[in-house]
Amino acid sequence: MMKDFTIEPLKGYGEIPFGMTLDEATKILGMPDFYEELSDMEETGNRSIYYEYEELETNIYFEGVTKSVVACFETENMEATLYGEPVFDLTKEEIIDLMKQHGFKELEEEKEDDEQRVSFEDAMIDFFFDEDGLAAVSWGVLVDEQGDII
Repeated sequence: MMKDFTIEPLKGYGEIPFGMTLDEATKILGMPDFYEELSDMEETGNRSIYYEYEELETNIYFEGVTKSVVACFETENMEATLYGEPVFDLTKEEIIDLMKQHGFKELEEEKEDDEQRVSFEDAMIDFFFDEDGLAAVSWGVLVDEQGDII
């Protein structure tokens, strides 16, 4: 079971790097509590599989037709860290500063109802805030049909 909850933009999450195959990830994490195939091959030409791990408070998205590889993570795990900082303890401004300190500058903010999203396009990472603070983090990479990171 996963013990390292380090968010690494464009690289992975703890010991699970982007590009790791579905089988390799399952060997480390075990079978998910819930999974679903999300994409229709006939419509999109791509395949997307969603794995949900309740105990880890983490979801993993696998992409690719030839081989399914880790393409995106989404976590609500309070133990998650970003550049050595406990990310769920940080304010929106502190997260923005931390990302900028690590060279990411393509910032976009959007507010919908009671939720606010802060995205860094150059890091392919989204931070979702509610009235209580950071609620979730989602980050990923682009993957082609062969399962290779673009």
